[in-house]
Amino acid sequence: QVQLVESGGGLVQAGGPLRLSCAASGRTITSVTIGWFRQAPGKEREFVAATMASSGGNTYYADSVKGRFTIARDNAKNTVYLQMNSLKPEDTAVYYCTTAVRGYDGKWYGGSWGQGTQVTVSS
Repeated sequence: QVQLVESGGGLVQAGGPLRLSCAASGRTITSVTIGWFRQAPGKEREFVAATMASSGGNTYYADSVKGRFTIARDNAKNTVYLQMNSLKPEDTAVYYCTTAVRGYDGKWYGGSWGQGTQVTVSS
């Protein structure tokens, strides 16, 4: 079973960039679909982005982050990154990485949840 640990969060001004890391251990991530989710105060956890386990490495994004966020995996480092550009105050949330699966309803679902990493975007 793969263990995932998030890092890289912090305080950033609106419009700025930030890169989150998701370091995996226990098994290689080459055969694991990894997703980023986030939860803002008082809101439900929501899907942000995913990178598929298939050799094609397809990526998926929530509409709210499309064009601003990029998910990428470095299999050699067993790490998945989330590059966030043009950040907005509404991106403020705790960000989690987890194993992910897309249901028949088209929604993304995560596996177990770690501590996450806090991202705060100031206006």
